[in-house]
Amino acid sequence: MAKAIHMMIRALDEGRSVAFYNKAFGLGIADRYDFDDFTLVYLRNAEADFEVELTINKDRGEPYDLGDGYGHIAFCVEDLDAEHARFKANGIVPRDIKELHHDGALMARFFFVEDPDGYKIEVLQQHGRYR
Repeated sequence: MAKAIHMMIRALDEGRSVAFYNKAFGLGIADRYDFDDFTLVYLRNAEADFEVELTINKDRGEPYDLGDGYGHIAFCVEDLDAEHARFKANGIVPRDIKELHHDGALMARFFFVEDPDGYKIEVLQQHGRYR
């Protein structure tokens, strides 16, 4: 069986991105590989083996154009309201908490935030299929 192990995004400023993912989601550097033209930084926390891979191209000076094809990555938390408040207290600007209902029942409570490069991140309350 296949197992998802990481998702890759391109980051313009390594330090800024590492600080954001640490502050927002408690991800720390698991590995860092420096090459001539680029650097790979793998971020994870103790909750899961799944990693966020940052690719930093050394010759890049302009922000990346995310286009209209990128969707989002999602993180699940035990207490959505507390996380929303923690984000605000730490200077991270989350969007408002939303609810999604399906067939009259709550399917999801969530909010979105953007990382320093503009990638959208969904933060979901643990509930139903979101574990």
